[in-house]
Amino acid sequence: MRVGVVFPGQGSQGVGMGRDVATHSPAARATFDRAASVLGYDLLTLQATGPEEKLRETEYSQPAIFTTNIALYRAAGDEFRPVVTAGHSFAELCSLVIARSLEFDGALRIVSERGKAMQEAAQRTHGGMAAVLGLEAGQVRETLRANGIGRVSLANFNSPTQIVISGELQELQIAAPAMLEAGAKRVVPLNVSGAWHSPLMEPALERLRAAVESSHFTLPEFDVISNVDGRPYRDIETIKQNLIRSVVDEVRWHDTAECLLSYDLDLVVEFGASGVLSALMKRRPKAPQAIVASDWSGIERVRAAVGGPTSANV
Repeated sequence: MRVGVVFPGQGSQGVGMGRDVATHSPAARATFDRAASVLGYDLLTLQATGPEEKLRETEYSQPAIFTTNIALYRAAGDEFRPVVTAGHSFAELCSLVIARSLEFDGALRIVSERGKAMQEAAQRTHGGMAAVLGLEAGQVRETLRANGIGRVSLANFNSPTQIVISGELQELQIAAPAMLEAGAKRVVPLNVSGAWHSPLMEPALERLRAAVESSHFTLPEFDVISNVDGRPYRDIETIKQNLIRSVVDEVRWHDTAECLLSYDLDLVVEFGASGVLSALMKRRPKAPQAIVASDWSGIERVRAAVGGPTSANV
């Protein structure tokens, strides 16, 4: 069976995530224990009890999402072998870890520094993000231009008609009704604390660059698709530069997903607290089966699908 793996990014966090799988899987629990050692605080307790407001802060949400994603993947067992992987936004670091391009500890340190740097940048401005449903990228750009909205830009290309915009909150509030007037079906504010993937994040670049450049990378053992250009990595320098650029660059998830589907997959598994990527995948013509592994029952479904063991505590 040819399996692809995807990992959700910012916005997929929620109080309670990870607790179930850490209870049932020693491998998942060990992942959270290791994260606590690297970070210096008990991440699993924060996820279990909240508060939601703290977990929403990118300084905490990014390490929480990253660690939960990896814990869920490890709970699936050593028998689980994907042929290709991709992660949405910073969750690309999850893909690099499972493809053995980067060790867990090093990746988590990058995630932690990235989150702190972005939080600092966010505190300098009042920014946010919103998903525009029902308009194509060109229509979104034209609507911003026609309404003189210069401090909002396109951030995520999740599908041809699901575009996320990012920028100053004041201008986002102007952009939302303008998008609806232009024909958007809905405009949905995202559960984030800043204007990710926009020029407002440029102050975060220096700190992230230092974290990336001080880390040790090797070539992935299987293909990791980049969000920046929608192509598999073939050299370490491109990995580093794309990880740095990803803070301000657009997330080209639609291109990334198209590249994933070119691998003639039988199954796509999303490891994470959100099923948003699987839902996007299912809408594509001739898409393979997609399973969301957000808890222990999801891990059991994955094991059953690939013919692995399904008993607890494996």
